[in-house]
Amino acid sequence: MKKYIPLAVVTFILVTITFACSVSPPPLIPPKNPRFESIKMPEGFHIDFFMEGVKNARSLCRGDNGTIFVSTRKEGSVYAIPDKNGDYIGDTLITIVEDLYMPNGVAFKDGSLYVAEVDKVWRYDNIEQKLDAIPEPTLISDDFPDDAHHGWKFIRFGPDGKLYIPVGAPCNICERLDNEKYASIMRMNPDGSELEVYAHGVRNSVGFDWHPNSKEMWFTDNGRDWMGDDMPPCELNHAPQKDMHFGYPYCHGVDITDDEFGAKRPCADFIQAAQALGPHVAPLGMRFYTGKMFPEMYRQQIFIAEHGSWNRSDKIGYRITLVKLDQNQQAIAYETFAEGWLDGGKVWGRPVDVLNMPDGSLLVSDDQLGAVYRISYQ
Repeated sequence: MKKYIPLAVVTFILVTITFACSVSPPPLIPPKNPRFESIKMPEGFHIDFFMEGVKNARSLCRGDNGTIFVSTRKEGSVYAIPDKNGDYIGDTLITIVEDLYMPNGVAFKDGSLYVAEVDKVWRYDNIEQKLDAIPEPTLISDDFPDDAHHGWKFIRFGPDGKLYIPVGAPCNICERLDNEKYASIMRMNPDGSELEVYAHGVRNSVGFDWHPNSKEMWFTDNGRDWMGDDMPPCELNHAPQKDMHFGYPYCHGVDITDDEFGAKRPCADFIQAAQALGPHVAPLGMRFYTGKMFPEMYRQQIFIAEHGSWNRSDKIGYRITLVKLDQNQQAIAYETFAEGWLDGGKVWGRPVDVLNMPDGSLLVSDDQLGAVYRISYQ
């Protein structure tokens, strides 16, 4: 005897299937990596690894074909991370060079990778097509001091096509009038010619960028040590033109007179910080956000990687902060964007640099964990 399914049941099943097929599936949200349970960010943001196992990962730059280049400071190596399928996850880690003298600086222009040691700048031509057989580099310049103290360099090409290169003060606090290269940001042509000082009185900048509209330079600067837990602040500075002086070693922050050299020149002689940052947070890499993935409120605002304090009773930093500017390029807010690498007084990661990606996500390097993260927004 045959059994029939009641018509009402058949109708219900067909309606249910039709409804289910007509409803769009919810957006895919990647599962949260247990490593990042302590990281706190605004709602909708997600962090995961772009590449693990990048020992002492420092400065970041991106090649024309999507290769991410990563410098180191302590390891003496420079790495390449290709992403051939464009899924924003690194494919593999390739060592380009080893045994350099603190090769903290990497920059990319016209198919070539530029690498800055403490006292030299090298160029690797056509590098993305030669990752399986790294070419011999060309020496661009060896006209920099060889002091290890604040000698490691962050380099980038500016809108004027010149390569900008800082030369840190070779000390915590000192007055070196014998050589104007110290405590400065310099620039030169891509071939190493016309090397000159662009900004003076800069203790140790390890990150800078240019406003997307005005093309004016902004940079971070690490404040001096041994003036107490809460003094002086580190700095975010605005350098729209050449030959501005930002106060070191005489003045810090906005109007804080140095206790050793401040009597020699008043703070009124110098350019004040555009934004005083936390004391001893060690701000390094910074970028204006130029993507479209994040909400509108983040566009053309400044993300800063704060490496974290060592000269402080209570640790501070170890985070990504955000400085907001108004339409006149005046800083109006300084706030935490991502934190948690300092967890319960223990440090498990130290952000170093940030980098815009074509899809609007943000890469972050970490020299303590040895990794490059990717921050995205759903």
